[in-house]
Amino acid sequence: MTAILGFNAFHADSAACLVVDGQLVGAVAEERLGERQKHSPAFPANAIRRLLADAGLRLRDVTHLALARDPRANRAAKLAYVAQHPVKAAGAVLEHFGRNRRTQSTLEQLAEVCDEDPAAVRFETIGVEHHLAHIASAYYLSPFDGLTAGLSYDASGDFASLMAARCEGTRIQVLDRVTLPHSLGFFYTALCQFIGFDEFGEEYKVMGLAPYGEDRHGELMRELVGLPEDGWYRLASGYFGMHQGGESGAVDEEQRILMGRFYTDRLRSALGEPRARSAPLTQREKDIARSTQVRFEEAAAHCLKRLHRLVSTERLAMAGGCALNGVANARILRETPFTTPYLQAAASDDGTCLGAAYYVWHQVLGRSERFHMQHAFFGPGYPESRLRTVAEASGYPLHVCATDGELVESAAGLIADGLVVGWYQGRSEWGPRALGNRSILANPMLPTMKDTINAKIKRRESFRPFAPSVLKECVPLYFEQTVDSPFMMHVVRIRPEWRERLPAVTHVDGTGRLQSVEKTNNPLYYDLIDAFRRRTGVGAVLNTSFNENEPIVDTPEQALDCFRRTDMDALCLGRYVLVKAPA
Repeated sequence: MTAILGFNAFHADSAACLVVDGQLVGAVAEERLGERQKHSPAFPANAIRRLLADAGLRLRDVTHLALARDPRANRAAKLAYVAQHPVKAAGAVLEHFGRNRRTQSTLEQLAEVCDEDPAAVRFETIGVEHHLAHIASAYYLSPFDGLTAGLSYDASGDFASLMAARCEGTRIQVLDRVTLPHSLGFFYTALCQFIGFDEFGEEYKVMGLAPYGEDRHGELMRELVGLPEDGWYRLASGYFGMHQGGESGAVDEEQRILMGRFYTDRLRSALGEPRARSAPLTQREKDIARSTQVRFEEAAAHCLKRLHRLVSTERLAMAGGCALNGVANARILRETPFTTPYLQAAASDDGTCLGAAYYVWHQVLGRSERFHMQHAFFGPGYPESRLRTVAEASGYPLHVCATDGELVESAAGLIADGLVVGWYQGRSEWGPRALGNRSILANPMLPTMKDTINAKIKRRESFRPFAPSVLKECVPLYFEQTVDSPFMMHVVRIRPEWRERLPAVTHVDGTGRLQSVEKTNNPLYYDLIDAFRRRTGVGAVLNTSFNENEPIVDTPEQALDCFRRTDMDALCLGRYVLVKAPA
């Protein structure tokens, strides 16, 4: 037996996965377990223990440990940066060596973390460069075997911000890299901070805010991000202050990730004073968001066109934090020769654990057997007996459905009647999106539903949109682009004739963040949407993550607690349907 434990640690979105004889048996981010802190940078001890326990394995059974980090990568670029910026780089150098020490120390303590005798542990440890792990996470989990272009881009990892690759068979050939200080991810995050979204991982708020603004700062953005004919991108000097030290993954007393300021006073001179987080959003911030998003999309399209000149194929395997920008992803399909993309469910840094594990399987061990990730349900699941215990002790009126058919008809009726329904089924989703197993569902045809959920359940900014989960065969009916998007990675324009009929999932610019649902990938969720279609004539539901300013719920107890403290109307906990009495 070959058992590969892949993990990402020591910075945000720590996670682990377990691959046994080439099959993915489980994957989970540390934030879902333990102290349940969003984007947790903690060593994924809870994730590792849970994966091994669910698989019936001990640490002694693990043959390979795949770490999504290689301190040796891009050494020449690091040394050149230090030579050019000795003062600025001093903190980063100290951080680099500190992370190396923590990595080695934790690996030595892994047996203790797993309550294992160190003498019984025999695994081989292999480090995989950050962006190579990103590309591997998309390509090796894709259905592609022939020539495929691989791209990873984000803020930074192992001192690089972009990697381009040629993928074919089981081999990934790195063609080019962009190293720091040039980074599209840092550009986007810097402007995100300037707008006032200064906590880790809030870039999606800029994407949601952008349609409310006008591109009034295009000239400045073109100065900030240059797109040379013979290169990828270049950031203008003097505007950005990234990579000047500060511990990666450091947290405050509330366990929130600490971030340095990524912009300089020169940007303040160009745009004025940055918005304080608590200050009202004005048209200025909306316009800055729009101009930031527009330039990011232009840069993304530029990079993908350049990639196609290097790897002439219609197939694209893409990952990295920037690959979560669904608006840019849809534009790439419209404006580049890439027509057949694959983005696995965790394109952000949590997904690198998956890429590291499969890189070891294919490139280190030389194995050719492929695994295609067709769904995302590789997280923890809980037995029916535990769901029953939680439901029966809840104190709410309870209906027990005898069959899955009765369950979907009951849930579809509740949603059609305008109730907001918590939907907790099977194993949880891998990655940041709720895809139909840990979801809050509602009727997309009700004009007030978006404001209702934002105000009473999610308690978040009113400008942020909700996603439609759509039967795959209905995508061409509702959307202007026919996109296969099972992991909710594309923001697509809704056809004009459907925008008024689907107001709760139509953003201000007429788009929706699409999740296409196939019966083979999630039959229960497909049947629910189909039952809703038979009642209403619409094969789509509003889908948002089952949480309230916290990581997505993991246990049935957490689902009940979220249901209890919010204004959700009903909860489908497996086949147990709980409905609150009308106020």
